[in-house]
Amino acid sequence: MNTSWQPAADWYDTITSDKGHEYHRTVIMPELKKMLSKTSSLLDLACGQGVLSSYLPKNCRYLGIDIAKKLVQSAKKRHPDREFKTADCTGPLDLNETFDAAACVLALQNIADPLALLKNAHKHLNSGAQLILVLNHPCFRIPRQSSWGFDPKQKMQYRRTDRYMSPLDIPIRVKDAELIAFHRPLSEYFHCLKSTGFVICNVHEWCSPKTSTGKNARAENRARAEFPLFLTIEAKKW
Repeated sequence: MNTSWQPAADWYDTITSDKGHEYHRTVIMPELKKMLSKTSSLLDLACGQGVLSSYLPKNCRYLGIDIAKKLVQSAKKRHPDREFKTADCTGPLDLNETFDAAACVLALQNIADPLALLKNAHKHLNSGAQLILVLNHPCFRIPRQSSWGFDPKQKMQYRRTDRYMSPLDIPIRVKDAELIAFHRPLSEYFHCLKSTGFVICNVHEWCSPKTSTGKNARAENRARAEFPLFLTIEAKKW
């Protein structure tokens, strides 16, 4: 299944730019910058227009790969000092090197065959190398199957989840493009990592830093701090 974001590339490039969209800048990249501060080489799988490359040490050998030709073209323009390649991250990558780290940031949930991507990551990592996966939290952020609600009697904002265990292919519309998001339960990601030879070392759950104002601000802020936006998995090649 072709899940390239090529049809939405212009829109995505506009909202993301060099340093990323709001949550890239305020939540994800500051944390990844700390995690990868000593990394000497990194393979960025499904890299988009290369936002992560802006947050890595200048002396870090970086290679970003994405199937969307327009996004790779933008990456090369925005980050001329980094290397990018147009390729399907679930197919043969034809690389003659290995890396000390790999990352897949907010992309695995948009890929039909996560196992194939993880096999590629494993193949092109050194022994003991680090893999970082950042996902929209699969427990609480399921397109069309999760939402906010408010209980006026309890004065409480809650998160509603209608489906979780069933893997889902969910059509989403981005501007004029029809794309597919893939929901998978946590166990499926863990099984994929184990079967490809990775060991999970750490798990992080990151919440939105936004704050509300108005009569429901207290309930909204409390709920926002309880239900994370992102799940980040740190693993190592066994």
